[in-house]
Amino acid sequence: NHSTIVIEDLNVSGMLKNHKLASAIADCGFYEFKRQLIYKCEWYGSELIIADRFYPSSQICSNCGHQQKMPLHERTYNCADCGFTADRDFNAAVNLENYV
Repeated sequence: NHSTIVIEDLNVSGMLKNHKLASAIADCGFYEFKRQLIYKCEWYGSELIIADRFYPSSQICSNCGHQQKMPLHERTYNCADCGFTADRDFNAAVNLENYV
């Protein structure tokens, strides 16, 4: 029942250069996931929106829109502007939902 799906266009080849993350990223199969998602969206008539790889989904506050740098080791988003706190991935998901 999902008529619109939004995903990020990840730079997988760039992420594979990070030796600490390379094996975990290679195991995930991002390309195959994206390919299957495109196919299934066409099959079921859903719209697939691919957000630009430079869209800072995890750096924007989903509550007020304030943007701040976020190091990868920080897993909780704390907005310096409005005080909003959320899991980093949840915050990014809400921003992707509002990307359209």
